[in-house]
Amino acid sequence: MREIFLQYGFFNGGIKHIFPKDAYFLCKEKNAIILDVRESYLNRFKIFDVENIIFCPQSILNEHFSEIPTDKIVIIADASGIHSKEASLFLLENGFETIFNLAGGIVEWERDKLPLRIDKTNQLSGSCLCQLKFRES
Repeated sequence: MREIFLQYGFFNGGIKHIFPKDAYFLCKEKNAIILDVRESYLNRFKIFDVENIIFCPQSILNEHFSEIPTDKIVIIADASGIHSKEASLFLLENGFETIFNLAGGIVEWERDKLPLRIDKTNQLSGSCLCQLKFRES
């Protein structure tokens, strides 16, 4: 696993980042896990469509990080890559070694036309993903 980890991504600010297409490959072919740290009100509409995904909002990550597997590559994701960087630093400080921050979050994942599950009943609006809110009926 460590060997695979070293082949992908790039370091910046003490964190290893990965582009969405490489992240998808690792999920599909190498059994990597996406750790979605978006708050629940932000992850209802668009969800990464991968086999191994864990939802753990950043606000409770410090209470549940021990439940995250340490024997797999973990790709930390959010809306745009900001909060996932904070989560990455937290996990690194708590002994995780093979973690990536998803560069650009779900915004870049979607831009790269990677698989998403979209719930049209929870349609969102807003000028950017950091300001998404539910549409008023």
